[in-house]
Amino acid sequence: MRSPTPRRTRRRLGVATATAALALALTTPATPATAGDSPDHGRGDRTYSFTVMGTSDLHGNVLNWDYFKDAEYDDSAHNDVGLAKISTLVDQVRADRGARNTLLVDAGDTIQGTSLAYYYAKVEPITSGGEHPMAAAMNAIGYDAAALGNHEFNYGIPLLRTFQRQLDFPLLGANATSARTGKPAFAPYVIETLHPRGAKPVRVGILGLTNPGIAIWDKANVEGQMQFGGLVEAARRYVPEMRRKGADVVIVSAHSGADTSSSYGDTLPFPENAATLVAQQVPGIDAILVGHAHQEIPERVVTNTATGRPVVLSEPLRWGMRLSVFDVDLTLHRGKWGVDGVDAQVLNANAVPEDPEIVNLLADEHATVVDYVNSVIGSSTEAMSAATARYEDTAALDFINHVQAQAVRAELTGADADLPVLSIAAPFNREAAIPAGDVSVRDVAGLYIYDNTLLGIRLTGAQVKAYLEKSAEYFKPVTAAGTYPSTALTNAPTATAPNGTPDYNYDVMRGLDAPLTYDIDLGQPVGSRITDLAYDGAPVADTQQFVIAINNYRQSGGGSFPGVTTAPVLVNRQVEIRQLLIDWVTEQQVIDPATFTATNPDWRLTYAGEPLTVTP
Repeated sequence: MRSPTPRRTRRRLGVATATAALALALTTPATPATAGDSPDHGRGDRTYSFTVMGTSDLHGNVLNWDYFKDAEYDDSAHNDVGLAKISTLVDQVRADRGARNTLLVDAGDTIQGTSLAYYYAKVEPITSGGEHPMAAAMNAIGYDAAALGNHEFNYGIPLLRTFQRQLDFPLLGANATSARTGKPAFAPYVIETLHPRGAKPVRVGILGLTNPGIAIWDKANVEGQMQFGGLVEAARRYVPEMRRKGADVVIVSAHSGADTSSSYGDTLPFPENAATLVAQQVPGIDAILVGHAHQEIPERVVTNTATGRPVVLSEPLRWGMRLSVFDVDLTLHRGKWGVDGVDAQVLNANAVPEDPEIVNLLADEHATVVDYVNSVIGSSTEAMSAATARYEDTAALDFINHVQAQAVRAELTGADADLPVLSIAAPFNREAAIPAGDVSVRDVAGLYIYDNTLLGIRLTGAQVKAYLEKSAEYFKPVTAAGTYPSTALTNAPTATAPNGTPDYNYDVMRGLDAPLTYDIDLGQPVGSRITDLAYDGAPVADTQQFVIAINNYRQSGGGSFPGVTTAPVLVNRQVEIRQLLIDWVTEQQVIDPATFTATNPDWRLTYAGEPLTVTP
């Protein structure tokens, strides 16, 4: 990594590097025709337009590169990713609108998610010197503010604070407070000043809101240090304060989805996805940049219930695939700027080339990480894939469960060491695969794309069954045995996941020393789907005790699984499960699925005892 050097001057003036096709794709505000100043219409009033650009859920993506595949990023929709693409879009918008009439904001989840981000958090951490690649890129592009995301806390507060110090712009979190003093742990907001020619300056307040779920998902990193209140509650406090301090326009950058829901149910008094609630319930907000949900929302208009005024929301998908663009029109009347309207759209990163300045800026870091992830650490006797792990027993998830259970078993003491050990794993990455033959770091890392750590807890047989019943909510019901496409069975919507249960909230459970077997009968109502639950061939008794290898996200309440948050914690390994998998392969040298995968599946989908056939 580069030795620390004075950071580059922020780019406030855009350079038109995009193609003519992008220029045609950019639309401009309806009133006036272009951003900037307009005449007074003969009334002594002045009009002005400015643009706020927004990114969210970048998750460590700087270049258009897939480190797990060691290739340029591509998906079925042919999306592109990364800040280098975003930089080109930003330059074009600045050239189109006038750089002095633009602001650039992010809505969080910045420093976790790729091998690049992991490398500079864990392998060569920035706390030991050097600049985080995301800080270098965002500084070069010229961000004005960023909100905290929940994944900012994955690597602990010291690394987050180091990242914060490296930024040339404020990191905002109005609802993140010190557990000791109750005071803001980060700046709640910033007020930027724009200067229309020949008119009074426009003051734009940017309020940052983060996700209350941090208290659950990163409990080990934040407990006793920081607390996270509700988004609505924080906005009610700070929006009036921003207005009193002269903000003519208020923009919220919220790491919280637009469709009100909570993956953690009622574990917290504050909803996880609350951006629409903020728009509806807090007067004085003009627009909200939405994050966290990884959805594409070009423009959504929400009416504030107190004022009847519209609030415009936009969410730019994820990973730098899109750039949200808010065009704000104002009129200066009797010495005061007022908002006439806000229009929003998203621009697609696949329409432009990468900015060579950003590519060159981080070429050394990128090359270092590519070398790291491609290093061979062992071999596998046969290929393993997670492609079907959502709906059938697979060696890929068996491998994860095997390593987790072994790691927990090694830490047990006393009477707990005599208990049977089970393990849970989720199909995080449908594209994950271990090849036959040489196995690299990236092959193993692709199986476990989140930075979860490992714990061991004690559950009874009744609690194991309740856990599996909760997991089985992932499946949609059927009315007969037969053959079904996977989409007809998986990702069922629930009260806490109205858009469909994500793959990461579905777990399979497996035994270490003996099989744990069960059927999921999709002809039965939710809550009564687990049948023939047995351990080592014998029915599981309600009072039987087990040790469960579980990740910190799940144990702390993520996904709202029953029993886990109050269960005795027997093991708490503060090491990433991904690293445990890499270390296991490095030590064992050979992955042989025959040693940890039963001949018959440990679990299966059924209807009235008849197995279902599922097609991709």
